[in-house]
Amino acid sequence: MEKTKINVDILPNLFLKADGTFDKDEALKLAGKIAGVCYDEEGFAHLKDEPEEKTMRRISRTLNNGHHSVYDHILINFNLHNVPKILAMVLNNEHQYTTSEKSARYTPVERHDGSIITEDEERLYNKWLNIFKIKIKEKYGNFYNDDKIQKLAQENARYLVTVFMPTEMVYSTSLRQINYIASWIRDYIDEVNINDLFELKLAYFMRQFLDELHKLNILDERLMKNEKYRKLSIFGTNLAKKEEYFGEVYSTNYKGSFAQFAQAHRHRTLDYQLEMLDEKEYFIPPIIMTDKMLVDEWLSDMQIVKKVNPQGEIVRISEVGKYEDFILKCKERLCSNAQLETMLQTRETLLKYKKALQKSHSPLAQDIEKYSHGARCTFPDFDCSADCKFKEGKTLTRKI
Repeated sequence: MEKTKINVDILPNLFLKADGTFDKDEALKLAGKIAGVCYDEEGFAHLKDEPEEKTMRRISRTLNNGHHSVYDHILINFNLHNVPKILAMVLNNEHQYTTSEKSARYTPVERHDGSIITEDEERLYNKWLNIFKIKIKEKYGNFYNDDKIQKLAQENARYLVTVFMPTEMVYSTSLRQINYIASWIRDYIDEVNINDLFELKLAYFMRQFLDELHKLNILDERLMKNEKYRKLSIFGTNLAKKEEYFGEVYSTNYKGSFAQFAQAHRHRTLDYQLEMLDEKEYFIPPIIMTDKMLVDEWLSDMQIVKKVNPQGEIVRISEVGKYEDFILKCKERLCSNAQLETMLQTRETLLKYKKALQKSHSPLAQDIEKYSHGARCTFPDFDCSADCKFKEGKTLTRKI
């Protein structure tokens, strides 16, 4: 299916062998010693030099009785190359991680031999890149320089490029968590719908990812039992039937593109799920919304690439969390520099939240009021370190 293969290596750490594989035996020994801290009177310093057979017995006991938390002490920094964007999203939706990922805003889309990106995607990306540069310059050329316009044009043109587009990221998580994720991925592969091209493609790349983890000596079946039958958290079902609620906690449902979901779910204090729509819909960048001919052309071009699941494809999204964590999201996403689609949805949710709190006479109604007058720089408890001086950004009315 694809010549370019996912490649994963491990950044330098205490358990990296000279051949680039993981020294799992030594990592397990350290975790096994740590497991004794809770009942050893002298603490870890005493356990460091305990007989190895005692450590090994503790390792066996903890691995086999499901007491796996000590294996979260073993952190691994993965450097992932050519990982599809959607697989990166699968990983990033599991909350125990840190990711530094290449941004589509700063990275032009270029097709190479063996690339999963089609000629149509490359052609349409470049076509719309030029259109967006013209439209942005017409409307905001007195405020944005050419470099900023280029970045914003790239951010919008990538909506036409597949969500399987390869990206790169440094992904850090624990030995336990990566094994748990691997077990959920394995279950996804086993249960894949063979009549669903999206699922088949994702499973194809998931197998590559598991193969890489196996080659690196990361996987341990004792950590992959999945006795609680957990699944990958990103994929939801019947999300349209979920009841919305706004109080000390909240649950809301809306539609957004793959690209928006990839931005939004990076708030690890909130829980997100997505579900594909039965009838395809596509995000339309606001910068072209007033030009019917361009809108029609945009939607027509989306039809050309619809089979590759472009990043502009709309999915149903569930967002669940606590009130204070939603306000933290507002302090990040209600900003001139935030991705526009995510900013608009955050604002829409904020206003819906405010209305619901007022209707229920919640004590929080007074609190949320102070966050409803514009961008985060208008919040009484947020200090902006770099004033954008952009009126439409501060009023949340910008079109790009």
